[in-house]
Amino acid sequence: MMSITDPNMSDRFTSEMEEIHSKHLKTYADIIDMTTELSLSHKQLVKSAVETCLKKCTDDEKLFETIKTFKKDLQQKTVALKEKQHAISEMMSEIQEKDTEKEKIIQKIENLKEEQIKRKQIIESQYKANKTRLRNLQKARLVFQDHLGLEIRTILSKTQSAKGEKLQFVYRNINPSDPESAYVITMGIKENGSYQIVSSDPVLEGLPVLETRLQETNNLPAFLANVRKEFIGQVRR
Repeated sequence: MMSITDPNMSDRFTSEMEEIHSKHLKTYADIIDMTTELSLSHKQLVKSAVETCLKKCTDDEKLFETIKTFKKDLQQKTVALKEKQHAISEMMSEIQEKDTEKEKIIQKIENLKEEQIKRKQIIESQYKANKTRLRNLQKARLVFQDHLGLEIRTILSKTQSAKGEKLQFVYRNINPSDPESAYVITMGIKENGSYQIVSSDPVLEGLPVLETRLQETNNLPAFLANVRKEFIGQVRR
């Protein structure tokens, strides 16, 4: 071991201390450089993170705006869809009402057709009955004209109250003092096919009874014979 009284000892100590100090300074400088580098790296990392966050925020804001726009558009489309559904519902209801009205009209038409057919059948039946009765009247005309001196005339009425064909029975040889004097009774046929007494000249009091009997029996020859008897009886009174 060297003695501290060695004159070179101080220089050597100083040199070693300076060397140690230099090492420490170098280490410190390395630490500072490393710290500076880490700091710069951290700053860059933070800057990059901030930029990334800002970009993310911007993208999120755009996304939120897009979502908001889509949501608003969806709401508008939903409202429009509801309006269309309501319009379609009203249209379907109107179509159903028209279908119901159409069915009612068709039913009314069918009912009218059925009524028309029934009416036509009734008219045809009445026409045939009237035709038969007129034929009988024509036959009676020949019989009574030959045997009873009865003149039968056909009258066509054009008035609204008495349209149709009527027969006028003109009796003669009733009054012995005036054989050519005419005693007249006018007859027609009702819509239901029954005989109808229109008038008599002169008026016979018992004519309503004879008409009722004619309606019951439908025996025209007997009716005409009874009318002749009534006229003769009225003259003899």
